[in-house]
Amino acid sequence: MNDCSGREYHALTEHTWLSVRQNPHRLDWDHQPSAFKLYPKSLPRTPLKKAYEAHTFIYRIGGITAKKRYPGVEYYLRTNPSAGALYPTELYFQARGVEGFDDGIYHFEVATSSAVKLLKIDESQGLEPFLGLKDAMKGFLFFVSSPWYRSAWKYRNRAYRYCLLDGGHLLGGIEASAYLYRHAWRVRYDLDLEGLNSFFGFGNEEFFLSAALCAVPVREQRVQVPDKTLTQIDPLGVEMEPNGIILQAYQETKRLHRCQAQPRFAELTFHPKAWEEAILKRRSIREFHGEAIEKGVFEAIMEFLDKPIPSDCDEAIDVYAIIHRVNGLTPGIYKEGKLLKAGDFRQTSAYLCLEQRLGGEGAVTFFLLSHGCHYRALYQKAGHLGHRIYLAATYLGLGCSGIGAYYDKEVQAFLNDEGMVLYALAVGN
Repeated sequence: MNDCSGREYHALTEHTWLSVRQNPHRLDWDHQPSAFKLYPKSLPRTPLKKAYEAHTFIYRIGGITAKKRYPGVEYYLRTNPSAGALYPTELYFQARGVEGFDDGIYHFEVATSSAVKLLKIDESQGLEPFLGLKDAMKGFLFFVSSPWYRSAWKYRNRAYRYCLLDGGHLLGGIEASAYLYRHAWRVRYDLDLEGLNSFFGFGNEEFFLSAALCAVPVREQRVQVPDKTLTQIDPLGVEMEPNGIILQAYQETKRLHRCQAQPRFAELTFHPKAWEEAILKRRSIREFHGEAIEKGVFEAIMEFLDKPIPSDCDEAIDVYAIIHRVNGLTPGIYKEGKLLKAGDFRQTSAYLCLEQRLGGEGAVTFFLLSHGCHYRALYQKAGHLGHRIYLAATYLGLGCSGIGAYYDKEVQAFLNDEGMVLYALAVGN
């Protein structure tokens, strides 16, 4: 297996000016998958209450914050963004020795703002072995999965990209909430995906992407995977259309080889109350007013982006900032704080983002690229960085919108960089 096999999938799903016009896709609204996974009512639930710090920790990761209605459509906004508000991710967690939760394996049921207990565990049982751990971990173990057809219903073959970005946004949500929970955390990409998928009873309709630890080891307390496996329930609510390209991409990107770990933790200094408000008020803006932002504000966003993300597979991602309206900075293409090319690129940025005006109306347009090999890890890291941009912008009183659709090859040519284009984000007033 090629360590960089994700590149083949990436190239296959690139957008061009011609491809988006030759392959129109009419949505079947009567066949749209549900954005919520609901386990049977017979399973015990723990409503998330503000009285418990651990409950608010979970809620802030991906809870519902608002509801919007349009003719024939109803959207529930969450603390984490998602392309098309389709939310092709689910969050499971193990709690051990956590106030407010019995020791067990849970599913975060977003629709009811509760934690569904899927299985009770004792001191000798747990999911730690799937992470390569022998000792019990006190605290939270998080597991991010993807019912990928929620996204593929609309975005078809390109959907695996969005699933990974959304997975990264959930990891970013864990980071943001862990800061208020006052607990260290780290990402784990190298885990027994096959074992986890099998234990949770998943078929081709859902698969795990990553994990995160917010826990400390209990020395000399060995654990084993519970003998009882879990029963899967339908995460879609509709019949799934098969997609061999996505399933093959997942299989080819499971394996990680010779990863470079990032052991350092980010030191954050956000005002706790204002940071929590930013988490709860984060939105994907739909229109900018064309106002300039200050240089110090832009630099604060970049400072947050530059902070390490502790993980076992840290792929390098290049962040390009196309400056449109930042007081004190010459408009143009920037990388690592250096001006590569001066110019007014507002129209170009909008065109590159599939001719969406939003891509050029803000103060800054970010493009994230990578030459890395570990596709599943690097794409989720891109989503994580995107989450940082969202929250930093909101914290600083700005708006942000993530853009997952762009003309791949033309972005590369514009930036003179052959790296894979992973994400675009617009920030401004």
